[in-house]
Amino acid sequence: MKRKINASRVRSHALFAGLALAIALVGASTAFTALAVPSKELFADITQEAGITWRQFSGESPDRFLIETMGGGVAFLDVDNDGLLDIFFVNGGETPGGKSPGPIKNALYRNLGNGKFEDVASKAGVDHIDFYGIGVAVGDFDNDGFPDLYVTGFPTSALFHNNGNGTFTDVTAHAGVKNSGRWAAGAAWFDYDRDGLLDLVVTNYAEFSFDQPKKCEVNGVRSYCAQVAYKGMPLTLYHNNGDRTFTDVSARSGLDKMIGRGLGVVAIDFNDDGWPDLFVARDASPNLLLINKRDGTFEDAALDAEIAYNANGNAKAGMGVDVADVNGDGLPDLVVTNFNDQYHSLFMGSASFPYQDRTVASHLAQFSKADVGWGTKFLDYDNDGNPDLIIANGHINQSIELMREDVKYQEPLLLLHNEGQGVFRNSAQEGGPAFNSGYISRGLAVGDVDNDGDPDVVITRLNGTSMLLRNKVGQDSNWVGFELQGTKSNRDAIGAKITVTAGARRLVRWILGGSSYISSSDKRVLVGLGHSQVKAVDVDVLWPSGTRQELSNLQVNRYFKIVEGTQ
Repeated sequence: MKRKINASRVRSHALFAGLALAIALVGASTAFTALAVPSKELFADITQEAGITWRQFSGESPDRFLIETMGGGVAFLDVDNDGLLDIFFVNGGETPGGKSPGPIKNALYRNLGNGKFEDVASKAGVDHIDFYGIGVAVGDFDNDGFPDLYVTGFPTSALFHNNGNGTFTDVTAHAGVKNSGRWAAGAAWFDYDRDGLLDLVVTNYAEFSFDQPKKCEVNGVRSYCAQVAYKGMPLTLYHNNGDRTFTDVSARSGLDKMIGRGLGVVAIDFNDDGWPDLFVARDASPNLLLINKRDGTFEDAALDAEIAYNANGNAKAGMGVDVADVNGDGLPDLVVTNFNDQYHSLFMGSASFPYQDRTVASHLAQFSKADVGWGTKFLDYDNDGNPDLIIANGHINQSIELMREDVKYQEPLLLLHNEGQGVFRNSAQEGGPAFNSGYISRGLAVGDVDNDGDPDVVITRLNGTSMLLRNKVGQDSNWVGFELQGTKSNRDAIGAKITVTAGARRLVRWILGGSSYISSSDKRVLVGLGHSQVKAVDVDVLWPSGTRQELSNLQVNRYFKIVEGTQ
């Protein structure tokens, strides 16, 4: 169905709230406070001004447990549905030889809408967990309109149900998603059987125990052992029963056979058959491309796609992952972050296997040889319609600089501009001070915190404070944004495919499950339109249920809410 929408003008800095039932413009009641920074900077670090002071604690110890190097998940989510993105940070935990002088707490920063954030984690009931925390996945698992939190870690994980009043309840035991005895890293919400309910996949990393420290040295200095010293674990898949409980279907689905060191995970329909598939980045284990067989089982096609190993037949140290249409052909392309000397990988998707490895041709290899990469996201920071790329880097061994002059312990963020057709230019120089220093970065999420139509970024640092980076250039171009609400589909519309026609351009975007590294991003979809004279766009939404919705004459430079099946 097609319909025309005559929308009234709103400011690009409008508060994203007051959405109508079908498709509505965002109200303009509150503007985000602009901060004075040089106009040449692409991003401004507004962490201090925003009042964000949370620090990650890893439990770093002389025992050098590998888990100490892996945490720092972060999520963008609108906890209270006020139209403003809030931020949730997952803390680590103590180890036998790494004790904290004070309580180890997660943080939930409520966006006050004036450039400031307030930590409400204690009031919300999500400040404390009784296990070592790693990552977070956000999804409305009961379709009540409020985002819930799944926090991964060791030796258990936790599900926090959003009560709709600013508080959460730990429902892990009742829901049956404790994932006991496992070191859970990444997680993704997605509806694998298309019943309208979000299911949950968890990437488990390795067999682990604080009672059995592994001893390794580098040049006589106690160091973290390589990941191959730890035996991998299978994936966990939980099926949503529709009554706020889940059933472990790992064996039934075949995912319990997928043993390896799993980290980043993303859910998207890779083969365009209408059913969500999975890609799992694995550390010194072959990557997985799990194709949904539509009968509750999955088949690994990573070998056929030639993305399981590198060209020499070796498994890279896959950590973070994201998907976007990098070259404008309407197909999902993959980025995977890896260890130094391996290069971060870029695979161009295809209608048939194999995928094309564009790591070198895209210049990604050139920019990432010395890096250890973690969180990563495609983001069109200048809204020109071409997905750019940001990557959080940071080594695991403090002693690396004793062996290598070219590899640093603290490494800079990568900010790469898509010049078109998936060829990147390093734009860190103009990115701002945040891109010209070294960090031990881990988690990374992307979202529009000030509702001005461009992507902002939050990054966590091991044993350090986080960074909130505000985009300074995207609002100079045209854009259009969407929030989708499923009815027959899951309410978050995870798995939806959105095609925007703007003049002669056709831009394809997806609502992903998972992505990045142990983090969760804004589920709204932003589409950059550049400096074109196009004043309105047509939109085609393919919902996870298979329903198609066509909308025409949507005015640019504003957000729209689209409810599945609404006239």
